[in-house]
Amino acid sequence: MKAIMVMYDSLNRHMLPNHGCDWTLAPNFAQLAERTVTFDNHYVGSMPCMPARREMHTGRYNFLHRSWGPHEPFDDSTFMEMKKNNIYSHLASDHYHYWEDGGATYHHRYSSWVNVRGQEGDPWKGHVADPEVPEHHGRLARPFLVNKQYMQEEHLTPQAQTFAEGLEFLETNHEEDDWYLQIETFDPHEPFFTLKQWKDKYNYEWDGPVFEWPEYERVTEDPDAQEYLRYQYAALLTQCDHYLGKVIDFMDDHNMWDDTMLMVVTDHGFLLGEHDWWGKMCMPWYNETAHIPLFIWDPRLGVKGERRTSLTQTIDLGPSILEFFDVDIPKDMMGTPLRQVMEDDTPHHEAALFGMFGGHVNVTDGRYIYMRAPEPGNSPLNHYTLMPSHLRRPFSTEELKDMAWHEPLSFSKNCPVMRIPSNGPVGRTPELFETRLFDIENDPDQTQPLNDPVVEQEMIDKMVRVMRQNDAPQEQFERLGLTIPGN
Repeated sequence: MKAIMVMYDSLNRHMLPNHGCDWTLAPNFAQLAERTVTFDNHYVGSMPCMPARREMHTGRYNFLHRSWGPHEPFDDSTFMEMKKNNIYSHLASDHYHYWEDGGATYHHRYSSWVNVRGQEGDPWKGHVADPEVPEHHGRLARPFLVNKQYMQEEHLTPQAQTFAEGLEFLETNHEEDDWYLQIETFDPHEPFFTLKQWKDKYNYEWDGPVFEWPEYERVTEDPDAQEYLRYQYAALLTQCDHYLGKVIDFMDDHNMWDDTMLMVVTDHGFLLGEHDWWGKMCMPWYNETAHIPLFIWDPRLGVKGERRTSLTQTIDLGPSILEFFDVDIPKDMMGTPLRQVMEDDTPHHEAALFGMFGGHVNVTDGRYIYMRAPEPGNSPLNHYTLMPSHLRRPFSTEELKDMAWHEPLSFSKNCPVMRIPSNGPVGRTPELFETRLFDIENDPDQTQPLNDPVVEQEMIDKMVRVMRQNDAPQEQFERLGLTIPGN
């Protein structure tokens, strides 16, 4: 058996024709509706980029115990388990966070990997002289201004190169057996950089400043600029759709559907002006970022052109891959395989947690979403880790001076861990910490917070239950003002 995962970053469910969008150009995504199972109730777990990838490796939440960081010594890894069982795995990616301090241990879990350079803030090309900075809205970063000079032809763009690497692996190995390929592109993550051929598909006129990279801030731009940025995202989405089509075509041309799983996934979405916000992270995790697309074809089942409503999450992806290859699932993985959901929509999770370390803890049961805000001060809060590293640097000596050893966690394989005090997520302001309850069946846009103490208590009970199942530290309950049953 073989498996292909096509993974995107910041792929918006609400911008896909599969989920009701009628103006973006994405025929190959639309084709997935007839060739795969569409999961209509799929949610993120830990945000943002590398925490989501740790979940795919480990099958358990990241955000209750630490922020963004590397693979831990005690972590299970889906791809290491495959390697032990002689299943070859290959990663082709331009997601440059894999090669930074806070992510540079994940790609080593694969049998082989390819690093395509140049996305976003990737410090790639060496230019001592500062590049010219154009008039612009939003954000521009020096590395990106340098890098984009080397991407002025389609085959030189990171996404094109990433898919070319993936297709090369397929050309070389499609007749072999027992392998997994992960084609992972950073797109359509901001900056929404595409070449003219993709922009022209939307015929949107714009003579204003450069605007392809919004700040994670409140929307302040005029309506024309807002609309233009959404078209920039759409153009990049259409480029993503084009290269997805190349994978589908390869599977068609080489008769791979009989023995090859296809998974099309993302880590999270992105706010494009909804709720008066650009981006993610500093605002609550609304459905535009938390409710994400998932499409799977499983050749063992032959189910296609159908939709599933069972509640599923990122933590289920790793166990699903292991089950497909008949590899034992490590006992510390909390996610479970999606095979039964694909077969007959068997209920999967009673409730699912999602969030970012130090932010709201959110819970959904598929009908309601409850966003529990921390108490004023957002403390106590600690990292539990043996790999104290942030995104682009190790923890500072100032952060580490109050480190204490903590007894083993339920999943740390009898290893004690470092407990390091934290001040919470960067960029989150106190006024954004409000507890909110939404009925997403009757209010799918989350514009009318509910005031229903009975439903709120039901959601609190579900939140506490799942937090306890995942061995959440006691101070997580304390910072949220929650009573732990039995205390």
